[in-house]
Amino acid sequence: MERPSRQRQQERATERESDETETLSCPECDSKEIVTDADQELVCEDCGLVLDERNIDRGPEWRAFNHSERQSKSRVGAPITETMHDKGLTTTIDWKDKDAYGRSLSSEKRSQMHRLRKWQERIRTKDAGERNLQFALSEIDRMASALGVPRSVREVASVIYRRALNEDLIRGRSIEGVSTAALYAACRQEGIPRSLDEVADVSRVPQKEIGRTYRYISQELGLELKPVDPKQFVPRFASSLELSEEVQSKATEIIDVSAEQGLLSGKSPTGFAAAAIYAASLLCNEKKTQREVAEVAQVTEVTIRNRYQEQIEAMGFR
Repeated sequence: MERPSRQRQQERATERESDETETLSCPECDSKEIVTDADQELVCEDCGLVLDERNIDRGPEWRAFNHSERQSKSRVGAPITETMHDKGLTTTIDWKDKDAYGRSLSSEKRSQMHRLRKWQERIRTKDAGERNLQFALSEIDRMASALGVPRSVREVASVIYRRALNEDLIRGRSIEGVSTAALYAACRQEGIPRSLDEVADVSRVPQKEIGRTYRYISQELGLELKPVDPKQFVPRFASSLELSEEVQSKATEIIDVSAEQGLLSGKSPTGFAAAAIYAASLLCNEKKTQREVAEVAQVTEVTIRNRYQEQIEAMGFR
């Protein structure tokens, strides 16, 4: 069977490039060992001189080492995403009643587009399961936007929710509770410091339910989540309080010294970080009141006072 013409052209181009490479010689050491490296540059293998660095790489931006990998990575259009119930493999009809040139549509066309848009939304979900998944992923996207976390966290949260759905962990629990717990677990897994209080503020379920659901799905799915490091909260809290880098460094030092003496065990990481920032602001003459720090960290002033006394004693100031 004759091969397609495009494939023959690519093979001829490759043969032509290899012939040209063989005829080249290095102007520095007269070596014939000219190779093409990973960056598509012609390089002398003996002395390392770059002969040509402007070769055009006509291949894809990804690498594949066998046929199955090549087939799975080959794509057209936008990449798939876990944040949509159909993974983005669907048609989207824009809500703006304008054509490709930005001109307004006629009343007849607007009515037609409205009808198409309505039926498109209906056929995107074929059953109640897909509708629930669509609602859960939209909730994750809404809460992630309110928390200001990057897109990678939304992807991880969507994957965790899908795993919980496949393991039938949603039964008997609210969709909002499981989606919020998945987002909190994703923040922990990606090292994005968000406390349970902050996640509960943007959710529609109580904090107690979020914590209970989070513990359940993390245990059932085997999520290996490390304890939250209080130092992760220091830059964000210090930035909100408009404190200097010196205060941040001092707060980090206080947390390290206190943790070495075992004071961190069983303590809230946000309260521990808030107390360290308060102590560091006093030591660096950039005083902030306990109320100001407590409002930013969303903890009580009593928590800050208790942790502050322990940290000051650990630092040896008393």
